[in-house]
Amino acid sequence: MPFILAFLFLIVPLIEIWILIQVGQQIGAFPTILLLILMSIAGGILAKREGLAVWTRFRSALSRGEVPSAEAVDGVLVLFGAALLLTPGFLTDVLGLALLIPVSRAGVRRVVMKSGGWLVAKRFPFLIPLGLVRNRSRNVKARTVTVEPDEQADSRPQDVNDRDRITGP
Repeated sequence: MPFILAFLFLIVPLIEIWILIQVGQQIGAFPTILLLILMSIAGGILAKREGLAVWTRFRSALSRGEVPSAEAVDGVLVLFGAALLLTPGFLTDVLGLALLIPVSRAGVRRVVMKSGGWLVAKRFPFLIPLGLVRNRSRNVKARTVTVEPDEQADSRPQDVNDRDRITGP
């Protein structure tokens, strides 16, 4: 986990700066800044449109009595894509736009739903009986052991008053 955080907070900004410098050297500083602004505006419009579409599909699935799992994952991906667009840089803008375009988002959703379900099941096992996630844990072979009652189990109080009596420490 620390390696992932180091990558996200150190390496990605360095890559972004390098790409900005390379694009700026090729097309100039002003066109580079203008391109970033236009990508952010287009991404904001797309994020709003896709977010509303996902919300509509989510509510529609709920009204039909279905579990909106694909719609929930789409909502998270749209939110993540919009957050990537807030980060200045071409790499994060391209990744953010890819999460906002329905065709590419569907591929990411398939991967997330196939590989991410067991992570959710591991963290939130109470969702497994509800059918919201699948348990991909391996089956464990076990054997049944029959325990014979001991003799003290038969020495229960026979009188009703004895059963109601509370014994303290």
